[in-house]
Amino acid sequence: MQCRRATVEHCYGDGWGVWGNFVKREAAMATSTPPRVSSSDAEKVAASEIDNVDIKMAPHEEYADLPPMDPVALKKLRWKCDLHVVPPLFVLFLLAFLDRTNIGNAKIQGLEDGLHLSGSQYNIALFIFFVPYILFEVPSNILLKKIAPSTWLSSIMFFWGVATMGQGLVKDFGGLVGTRFVLGLFEAGLFPGCIYLISMYYERYELQWRLSLFFSASIIAGAFGGLLAYALVKMDGLGGYEGFRWIFIIEGLATAVIGAASKLWIVDWPETAKFLNDDERAMLVRKLAVDVGEARMDRLDSKSIKRTLLDWKIWCGTLMYMGALVTGYATSFFIPTIIKQMNYTAEESQLRAIPIFVVATAACLIVAVAADRLKHRYSFIIAGCLIGIIGYSILLNLDDVSIGTRYMAAFFITTGGFMAQPVTLAWLANQMGGHYKRSIGSAVQIGFGNLGGIVASNIFLKKEEPHYPVGFGTALGFLVLTIVTSTIFYIGLRLENNKRDAGGRDYRYEDVSEVTNLGDDHPTFRYTY
Repeated sequence: MQCRRATVEHCYGDGWGVWGNFVKREAAMATSTPPRVSSSDAEKVAASEIDNVDIKMAPHEEYADLPPMDPVALKKLRWKCDLHVVPPLFVLFLLAFLDRTNIGNAKIQGLEDGLHLSGSQYNIALFIFFVPYILFEVPSNILLKKIAPSTWLSSIMFFWGVATMGQGLVKDFGGLVGTRFVLGLFEAGLFPGCIYLISMYYERYELQWRLSLFFSASIIAGAFGGLLAYALVKMDGLGGYEGFRWIFIIEGLATAVIGAASKLWIVDWPETAKFLNDDERAMLVRKLAVDVGEARMDRLDSKSIKRTLLDWKIWCGTLMYMGALVTGYATSFFIPTIIKQMNYTAEESQLRAIPIFVVATAACLIVAVAADRLKHRYSFIIAGCLIGIIGYSILLNLDDVSIGTRYMAAFFITTGGFMAQPVTLAWLANQMGGHYKRSIGSAVQIGFGNLGGIVASNIFLKKEEPHYPVGFGTALGFLVLTIVTSTIFYIGLRLENNKRDAGGRDYRYEDVSEVTNLGDDHPTFRYTY
């Protein structure tokens, strides 16, 4: 059942040949660096920091005869990845979220009057974005495996920038719907592609902080978008265009220019990353292999596909994410409108939205640090949902509270939602053992979870403003859904761990042909809470 150096090609499968070559290359390297600790001690240190591996039951014997990884070199490698991997993807996601949600800023600057929108047409324009966005996420990730990430991500960024500019040039509802559809089509590949790319450079216990840093770009976009909109609407009348049009034109132009240039900034897969040398690539491959342990799924066949698609954790994690995502999009699309209905001008509303998203960003990052250090997820999700529920409860009683209390409630719903949302992503990823299992699990969670964006687009009805009973009530209900599903997730994981501790899954060792491709179904894998 243990993989040996001699059978590394079998362990990694046909699709991992390059990775296997890296491991073999490291094994053949001259041991010029004197060992600082024993090989067994080095592996124990690496394994003890892993969330899901039972160290006693999952020895990494394939590395036992190799020299230990230098901890100083490992720290340098991690820092090098931090400087090259996350920053460009942060900028891409910031611009992506800015371009998909700036319609909320444009709305209070005259979008509906300028394009002669009426009834639910604004909601339809929001909704149509998510149709191609959901449908093309998985196909985009398939293409990402065949095309260099720097080429694919920079290309789709350029084209969604052009689509954003188009929103500022259209004349009616039909034009707006068409450009929003194209925007969703090209943005579809960004979020799952970035998550997948980041996960290829970091171990599981390193992932929450990097993922939250990346995700915080979407929250910062809310603050930056309000400030930028405040400045851009002052161009009202320039070139014969209304102020709301300049929001789309300037932001879209910036995205297209940065997208074209980002080809030189975005990293590719570790095998071809130019910022790593051969020794660093081999070290990265080795430490990621130690992180996985025996819980591998490197072969995608009918049994592994069935096992993955029937895994209750993936679907429960999707509902967790969807519940929090409704609030995430609701605040991004409608916070400027909610604030404006507190009797502020459009410009004042843009500025007063900024501190809301700044506080939410700070809370998101604080939770990320705490969750990684404590290696705990569940309580942080519950805390975020409860804060959001308090905010929605206040807004559902709009006539009985002061303007200041309503504004405080806006802080609560935004902060609470963004505390919970990125943790649901990392929590499910932590439970996915194996390359293919994690890839499919993340794609399903993000793809189907974005149905929450369709919900958020259609619950704040113009005829119900400013009270929005359907909007506030539905968003509150979805936070309750996140609480319920995360509780089920937590209990289910504990029960499964207890069963494995008692030897209840040891029968899986009997199928020798499958035991090396079980993913997190492997008896040695332990789930995190």
